[in-house]
Amino acid sequence: MRLRFSRMRKLLMSGIFALVLPAICAPIPDEPPDQETGSTNVNTRLIVESVLVSGRESVKLSNPLRSDLDQVAGRNFDPPLLERLRSRIKQELHVPEVRMHVAKGGMPDHVIVNFEIGVEREKRFDLDLSRFLYHSQQGWSGQGHATVNLHENAFSFGMVSDGDRLSERFAGIQAGFERRHVGTDRLRLRFDFSSFHEQWNQATLLLAEPGDIYRTRTHFSPMATVVILDPLEVSFGVDFARYRLSLPVAKTESSNAVVATLRYHQRWGSAGVQQGTPSGEHDVRASYSLRAGTHALASDPAFARHQTEARYRFRRGQQDLTVGFLAGTISGRAPLFERFVLGNAETLRGWNKFSLDPLGASHVAHGSIDYSYRGFLAFYDTGAVWDRPDQREQKQSLGVGCRKSGFQLAVAFPVKSGTVTPVFYAGMNF
Repeated sequence: MRLRFSRMRKLLMSGIFALVLPAICAPIPDEPPDQETGSTNVNTRLIVESVLVSGRESVKLSNPLRSDLDQVAGRNFDPPLLERLRSRIKQELHVPEVRMHVAKGGMPDHVIVNFEIGVEREKRFDLDLSRFLYHSQQGWSGQGHATVNLHENAFSFGMVSDGDRLSERFAGIQAGFERRHVGTDRLRLRFDFSSFHEQWNQATLLLAEPGDIYRTRTHFSPMATVVILDPLEVSFGVDFARYRLSLPVAKTESSNAVVATLRYHQRWGSAGVQQGTPSGEHDVRASYSLRAGTHALASDPAFARHQTEARYRFRRGQQDLTVGFLAGTISGRAPLFERFVLGNAETLRGWNKFSLDPLGASHVAHGSIDYSYRGFLAFYDTGAVWDRPDQREQKQSLGVGCRKSGFQLAVAFPVKSGTVTPVFYAGMNF
């Protein structure tokens, strides 16, 4: 009897161990595995405790995107939704990579989602062709530079030949040094030097007065930039310019000016399509600049040049709409390189700048609308340049072309009576 009871007890104990031992030896789940982009292995019954965006000291997201990220907290873990948010962050911040990591939260069955912004490794050496343009009435223009980056310092050297932006064609060299972080990331310092030789159109030479035309000019400009708020910054400094006048004057003069520029840049939304609903990216840029030549800096001419620019851009899918505005005025007698010009590859496209005002003007007003869809481009310009109120005459132009990845090819027509000569231009980064 005792033997039978002993066998029964052994069988019972072995059964209990067979049931309990696997449970005891099974691994205890600690925290969800680190999730890379696109993984859906996390249990969707988990609750998102909080959402973080890291990888930069300061990250500025649009209000709609920030609101969507905040709404994820407290909801079930949804990998497809988080993947869409990751793509929106990458697209909005224009960064090379955004990784999604998931970690254990402070409460059971809760997780913390962290979107880590990948930082692009700094290029020690960079070559950039910042401007390359052919204009059927003004010829070729080009500008390129090389930059060497050493920690927070950047040294640059470049060459330029530009017959588009000013009344003259200027060609020469440019060099610069920039300190991108001076005690704080809100303060930058920059020093620029440039030296140019000038070539003049015959129409400009016929209207110029003695002392207007110069053969060479050099500039040295120390500047400081302060970020006031994330979308607002101000730059200030001095531009020391010396230019050698042509015969019969043949002397050197100086144009030394105090320079200040206030810039605003705000972007929100996304250009893609989220959750099947069309969305859009809005981009607003505005600036006001002042250049004041003063005898206090030993400047020969005394003048004040005010310029205001604004641009609004809306992108959604394959559509792109840009509205631009420019206005400026000069008081006093400024050198020709300070005067306003319309009728090039950026303003009043289709008009010849030498037929509008070969010397440039002291007043300008200009507006433009550009619309592109799948690379097809259509635009409208209107504007005027003048010295006296009775000289103000509003001009208009229309054009069509294509634009892709920074390259434009277009033909523009001045809106006027009589013979119309179209202007053809092609180039990049202007």
